[in-house]
Amino acid sequence: MTAPAPSPGRKAVRLVISGKVQGVFYRSWAVETATGLGLDGWVRNDPDGTVEAVAAGPADAVDRFVEACREGSSAARVDAVDVSPAAEPGESGFRQA
Repeated sequence: MTAPAPSPGRKAVRLVISGKVQGVFYRSWAVETATGLGLDGWVRNDPDGTVEAVAAGPADAVDRFVEACREGSSAARVDAVDVSPAAEPGESGFRQA
């Protein structure tokens, strides 16, 4: 079964981020950044030391979130970007009201 096509002007991504990203600080930063951009999604630490982040919303805001993760004040590196995320929600979920 394929994922439904995103609505025009909307986008969803799944990021795998490595670097100095483990821990609550980076998750909090990612959640704050994503919600500040008006995105829905989740963030979680994975056992291999990476962080997964899923963000969905207006395409330009999603692109800004990806770029913010790439710039990473915590030496983060985006290792993968998947534009059709299909994974279970993480421990630090966020949703716009």
